[in-house]
Amino acid sequence: MLSGLNAANAYSAARQAVAPDAGAGSRTLERVGQAAEDFAAQMAMVDQVSTGAMTGSVTTQQLVQTIAEAELTLNTVVAIRDKVVEAYQDILRMPV
Repeated sequence: MLSGLNAANAYSAARQAVAPDAGAGSRTLERVGQAAEDFAAQMAMVDQVSTGAMTGSVTTQQLVQTIAEAELTLNTVVAIRDKVVEAYQDILRMPV
């Protein structure tokens, strides 16, 4: 049988086990910021390679490869955006 003291101790232990990590939010924001910077760098590289292809200093193969990488990056960013929007909509639908 549980006494009041045992129940309080069990509650205290369970509360610590499920407490949110205080630094998790800042680490997530850092990763999102880094991902945004990587995306911007990828798009800048596509611009440089496209300009190089027009001037003849970059081969067509390099241009096609860079565009394919940019397409993959863009598809990833769109998928992440869709998940964020879906999560936001789920939060809005939660009863208060």
